[in-house]
Amino acid sequence: MPVSSPLPNLDANLAVALDALLTEQSVTRAAARLHTSPAAMSRTLSRLRRVLQDPLLVRAGQTMVPTPRAEELRDEAASVVRRLEALLTPSGGIDLAALRRTFTVQASDLVGAALAPGLLGLARRRAPGVSLRVLAEEWEAGPALREGRIDLEIGSIDHVDPETRVEELVTLRMAAGVRAGHPLAEGKLTPARLAAAEHVVVSRRGRFAGPLDAALAEEGLSRHVGAVLPGHLAAMALAAAGDVVCLVPTSLPGEPPSPISDAAHALGLRLLDIPLPLPPLTIGMAWHPRHSADGAHQWLRGAVRRVLRPVGEAQPAAPK
Repeated sequence: MPVSSPLPNLDANLAVALDALLTEQSVTRAAARLHTSPAAMSRTLSRLRRVLQDPLLVRAGQTMVPTPRAEELRDEAASVVRRLEALLTPSGGIDLAALRRTFTVQASDLVGAALAPGLLGLARRRAPGVSLRVLAEEWEAGPALREGRIDLEIGSIDHVDPETRVEELVTLRMAAGVRAGHPLAEGKLTPARLAAAEHVVVSRRGRFAGPLDAALAEEGLSRHVGAVLPGHLAAMALAAAGDVVCLVPTSLPGEPPSPISDAAHALGLRLLDIPLPLPPLTIGMAWHPRHSADGAHQWLRGAVRRVLRPVGEAQPAAPK
């Protein structure tokens, strides 16, 4: 088997200098083009002659003329420099109209239902080649983001992987969702009346208790949970059809309506203020830093902000 000879020392600056020399056919003009000195350019020409084993440019009176080998290299050198410039130039943006990409988002059923209509509407207007895949909260989001199985996690972000980028989108409170005509919808809602009603709990892990139970316990009360369901939409549908109470995330007092409450309103649920101190719910989005500078992913994150942040809410600076 023949032994291949070692490659010469590869240097992108040599390609740039070769292009300038063959275009200008002058050491002085090539030096001015590359903002260097004629002496430095002369040394570079000497190096190019050694690497390519050809004089490249030779004297013809007061000028320099290219050798046949230089003539052969001229177009290729210019092409290489153009490719280098394209490779090393920061992206100037993305052509959304030409974008063809499927984004995978992990979110709860309620967040997915709030997000999908707005995202698809934005995509139809600006990026018609974009498709959206919404997955249930079935994976550990940190590894799924790291391994590229999902582009974004949206919801209550509770993992703290050091490399994950997290941005808070909106803070909500929990309200009691009941059907129109439910006994709790009439008169003042007190902790005792709330505890006496039948409840449906949302828990992916099948847990019966949550923050509301802790708040009721502080009042010496406990509630009856008739069912535990894995998703908010199913719990809301159950509340809309009978005399059970479900918890629904809704905007803080004085804030614009949140699209996360749209499903409850569509089902005709009344949202009642809970007369107990409950912790707020912060909805955020998380992504892996490999996507931070990607133009398409930046568009996705911006679209999520537009959909889930109420109009008029302050827009904090996004993490890099």
